[in-house]
Amino acid sequence: MKDTGTYSKLASFGRELLNKTSLMDGLPHISKYTKEVIGAERCSIFIYDAATHHLWTTLSDGVEKITVPSEQGIVGHTIKVRKPIIANDVYSNPHFLSDVDKTTGYKTNNIITAPIFNSQREIIGVMQLLNKEDGFDNDDMKFMIFFAHYVSGFLELVNLYADEDEKLTAGNK
Repeated sequence: MKDTGTYSKLASFGRELLNKTSLMDGLPHISKYTKEVIGAERCSIFIYDAATHHLWTTLSDGVEKITVPSEQGIVGHTIKVRKPIIANDVYSNPHFLSDVDKTTGYKTNNIITAPIFNSQREIIGVMQLLNKEDGFDNDDMKFMIFFAHYVSGFLELVNLYADEDEKLTAGNK
């Protein structure tokens, strides 16, 4: 977030995000922007389901839906500690789920995560970036914290609208 061009891109991103009305529309937009700013290969945005205690994402570049228990993996550890995590050597991190790499065929070298909080400071998701060429650093962490706050309102509103639609649909049966 160093120059006016960066702020201009962020403002443009925000205007475009306002036009997205569902997770399936908004998540790819968020992912693309985050990867470009940080310089990562992949981005996943995990949504936390408090009822089932699972994290899921339908947005995981090149991979179908991923679901993990909320106490597992680096994303699960992010929920537990409620802070961003940088793991520049994931295979030495005890929380890393190497089975996901085996299942997907993708080799993860480094990860940065950041919790996404709602307006009541409850975790509603985790943003995760994979494989930055020279590894992730503190500037990346600062951006992830800022950006997780920036997109949290969108995620909270979309989930609220989805819950309301579900109630209306159930009531009409």
